Amino acid sequence: MKDYKLLTPGPLTTTKSVKEEMLFDRCTWDDDYKCITQKIRKQLLEIGQVSEEKYTAVLMQGSGSFAVESVVTSAIAKDDKCLIISNGAYGERIIEMAKKIGFSYVAYKENYNMYPDMDKVREILKEDKEITHIAMVHCETTTGILNPIEELAVISKEFGKTLIIDAMSSFGGIPINIEELNIDFLISSANKCIQGVPGFGFIIAKKETLMKCEGVSRSLSLDLYDQWKGMDKDGKWRFTSPTHVVAAFSKAIDELLEEGGVEARYNRYKSNNELLRKRLLDLGIKSYIENSKQSPIITTFTYPNDKFKFQDFYSYVKNLGFVIYPGKLTDVDTFRIGNIGEIYEEDIEKLCDIIGSYVKEVMYNE
Repeated sequence: MKDYKLLTPGPLTTTKSVKEEMLFDRCTWDDDYKCITQKIRKQLLEIGQVSEEKYTAVLMQGSGSFAVESVVTSAIAKDDKCLIISNGAYGERIIEMAKKIGFSYVAYKENYNMYPDMDKVREILKEDKEITHIAMVHCETTTGILNPIEELAVISKEFGKTLIIDAMSSFGGIPINIEELNIDFLISSANKCIQGVPGFGFIIAKKETLMKCEGVSRSLSLDLYDQWKGMDKDGKWRFTSPTHVVAAFSKAIDELLEEGGVEARYNRYKSNNELLRKRLLDLGIKSYIENSKQSPIITTFTYPNDKFKFQDFYSYVKNLGFVIYPGKLTDVDTFRIGNIGEIYEEDIEKLCDIIGSYVKEVMYNE
């Protein structure tokens, strides 16, 4: 099988050493393995800049969406109501969860290329006194927009709401001081900016808020409170854990710290992203999100002209060693390129050279 560089928002390209951690079989009951779980939990708190006295980290089997659903089904009780702020497909997914689970919610939807209007958020909270929780996605990989969680955190604290942040594609790659922002639940996944592989998500939760979740969950396997209590005893997961993935993630955290931590990784991602957007703009390929709102994680690009055929473009780029993403918008023809994972400046330069060749040879027959 050909080895590709994945230019996606996760799964992403991982290091050889992270992959090698999955060559060993581990027993879920073994103390050495349980120590890996506890090590990860402790390190996640350090990455999130929170104290062990106030916060805890809970690992949850499944994809990132499993972890999000674990939070909303466990934290939002039948008498609660959640304001769900959406400007992308992943905000919409939380709305779908609300419908399936059946908890009370109000949705504030914004255009996918726009920030949520925080004045409007204030108005909603003033008018609807029943709202107890607020949920929003930080980095919406639908477009690559980076939502202003700092502004929302101020409003949430002012109104005394429980704040849920889906930081799936930002945690570990963008500095977030969870305790300073007074976030109650921050959710992410093993296969994103920490550069592990898919298999589990995790929640960094304020203990005081998590204590209120006892008995709330509508799901057995996604019960966040029970998962926390079980894991807190000795690092044992309640149900079969993805042992190979856990070991790989532990190594990925070590490599994040060796790189210089979140700040250093953020700078690498940001440099990658700025180079990518500049090189493609020179080729006449424009980004969908304006620069001031753009995340350093993934960029949505609009088709350069009517001759552009994504599947042909995708195959051309893939044959030369890179895998990119189709667009996720319905009203504009787009494609997406991520720049996280084990990707460096030379990879972006090579990719842009390939795209330049495609534009010249295929689109303009030069």
